[in-house]
Amino acid sequence: MAKKDNSQTMVKLKIDNQEIEVPEGTTVLQAAQRLNIEVPVFCYHPRLAIAGNCRMCLVEMEKSPKPIASCAMPATEGMVIYTHTPMVEKARRGVLEFLLINHPLDCPICDQGGECDLQDITMSYGPSMSRFKENKRVVPEKPMGPLIKTFMTRCIHCMRCVRFANDIAGVRELGAVGRGEDVEITSYLDQSITSELSGNMVDICPVGALTSRPYSFKGRPWDLVKTESIDVMDAVGSNIRIDTYGMKVIRILPRLHEEINEEWISDKTRYACDGLARQRLDCPYVRKNGNLQPVSWEEAFEVIREKVSPLKGTEMAALAGDMADVESMMALKDLMMRLKSPHMDCRQDGALFFPRHRASYLFNTTIAGIESADICLIIDSAVRQEAPLIHARLRKRYLTGDFKVFYLGGKLPEDRGFTFPVENLGDDPAVLNRILGGTHPLAGFFKQAQHPMVIIGQSALRRSDGTAILQKCQKIAEKFKLVKEGWNGFNVLHQAAARVGGLDIGFVPTDKGYAMRDILKACQEGKIKLLYLLGADEIEAPAFGDVFVIYQGHHGDRGAHRADVILPGAAYSEKEATYVNTEGRVQVTSQALFPPGEAKEDWRIIRALSEKLGERLPYDTLADVRRTMVSVNPIFARIDEIVPASWTPDFSLEEGQEQDMQKTRNKQKEQKEPRARELMNVPFACHTFNFYMTDPISRASETMATCIRELAPDDHVCKDLKNSRGGKPL
Repeated sequence: MAKKDNSQTMVKLKIDNQEIEVPEGTTVLQAAQRLNIEVPVFCYHPRLAIAGNCRMCLVEMEKSPKPIASCAMPATEGMVIYTHTPMVEKARRGVLEFLLINHPLDCPICDQGGECDLQDITMSYGPSMSRFKENKRVVPEKPMGPLIKTFMTRCIHCMRCVRFANDIAGVRELGAVGRGEDVEITSYLDQSITSELSGNMVDICPVGALTSRPYSFKGRPWDLVKTESIDVMDAVGSNIRIDTYGMKVIRILPRLHEEINEEWISDKTRYACDGLARQRLDCPYVRKNGNLQPVSWEEAFEVIREKVSPLKGTEMAALAGDMADVESMMALKDLMMRLKSPHMDCRQDGALFFPRHRASYLFNTTIAGIESADICLIIDSAVRQEAPLIHARLRKRYLTGDFKVFYLGGKLPEDRGFTFPVENLGDDPAVLNRILGGTHPLAGFFKQAQHPMVIIGQSALRRSDGTAILQKCQKIAEKFKLVKEGWNGFNVLHQAAARVGGLDIGFVPTDKGYAMRDILKACQEGKIKLLYLLGADEIEAPAFGDVFVIYQGHHGDRGAHRADVILPGAAYSEKEATYVNTEGRVQVTSQALFPPGEAKEDWRIIRALSEKLGERLPYDTLADVRRTMVSVNPIFARIDEIVPASWTPDFSLEEGQEQDMQKTRNKQKEQKEPRARELMNVPFACHTFNFYMTDPISRASETMATCIRELAPDDHVCKDLKNSRGGKPL
């Protein structure tokens, strides 16, 4: 046996007279793929457990009397394999002939047409005719929920969907019943699939047995324009492909990115795209006599100018929403600075971080780095709903063994909890003090771990003592060496795609500025007279008081309903924009469509408005804006790269944050409450995070509304839905 320097045992074999050396344990199929030798497969998938039940990958092995299944046969020293002999070709024709016995001839109406493995493989390896004359069997449609449409007569029993549900999604809701020709794939008691990753079963199905219900009969793959882009429905930054037909997004599919989403995406990413076309803002509006009226851009800008002119800079504020791109936040920040306003914030949920310490708000371990961890403490985060793909990585790491997970936080929904064993530490924040003091059993696990990690959720950081929780976790990281050379186990899990990018460019209060909570309080007290909302839709209207509200966004959601002036912007699928995911990776979207009506790219709107206000911003092109971003933070010059953030042993509040926290501390002192830097004796609250509706796009989606009614009927959001609507029209 040959060995490499890393002491990994290697084996040599020949495939079609080509010699190759592979690690011990590699299958014959994987070795052939390394040589770019095509071996057809149905049941095999590189990310799923080996099944070996389709027999399509049969190859000939020297000295073997019959073909072998290459997907299940380990490569051994001296093995000689042939993949295109008469024996192999005959075996493949026979397998396909059997598979097609009961397969319906409905390719012209099948949504899988043009993307079907069975079509492609039959064309290349199948027989020209069938010898079977018996009647075909018929299998009834299986109910799998509002997202998956089934045609089970087409099923070839590859079991990919079953293995995905068990291995990747972690929900054992699919299985096979019957034997022989009577085998059928079905869900447990004919119930809907509850996984947030269920749409990936459609992607891995090699035939048209599982298809997308929302996409059903809406398009053919050769008719669609395909655009590679980035998802912004959460902070993971999944790589996606946007398929459009005419002026409408028809579907969204995953793109391969091993370090982020592998080849999966969440159901919200995939299916909320129908919300892109509903409740859209396509022209400017101005409130007249209590009602919003459509106006021209010039008139809308003039109304804003009249309101801004008599105001001082300290009487204006800006909030950026969860889907705002970095370019628009950069432009708005520059405009507010020119207007001499220190009040701005990109954290509309009120979470507090340390913006000048990048390591304090990043997922420093990185998503791929989870696979190297050996112990994990999750603090008040419903990871499965907030970031399904990070949850899938945690499960992937658990399946490899020797991985302990602990959870400290509020109660999770019974059907939306973790899909791997987790030790619950309760809901008392004081547990952090006991861990830090070494009196909690978890302290011993941290001491023994080689690569420990902690994940802090946004729910913890939104508390009044969120800063104290962050600092306690930092001290734990220091004491138990969660941060060391080549490893950083300190992680903050964000929910908003815009959050890290906003922090990276400093879209936070300056020294004398107000943060989000103080901005809202100042609005109600009359200290703030004008508020600019850049896609900020998660704040209820009464919180703004009587302030004059300018809303810039793409949907008629909460912010637009409260606005006095509406400036229509572009959705993520309609612009080239920069986003930074939770691990600090800078990524760029691509424009798949033009914005509807008179809507414009967000940074262009702010640039045009600045000229009207007499404070012209110094850039005219997208490249100019991005050069400004790089000058503010060089990280924006490193596209799709992880640049490790420098670690500071002691996070401390900067001057801006000191001002940001001052009023909160004074108020708490008056009420004899603990200071914001001290842990409060208040348990973590139960999680009410609703996966299917978290932003203006998903709230406008009929598909997401259907998911709530069928998959989360007890959710508080479901009770607010009217008929089949995902929200109230503007």
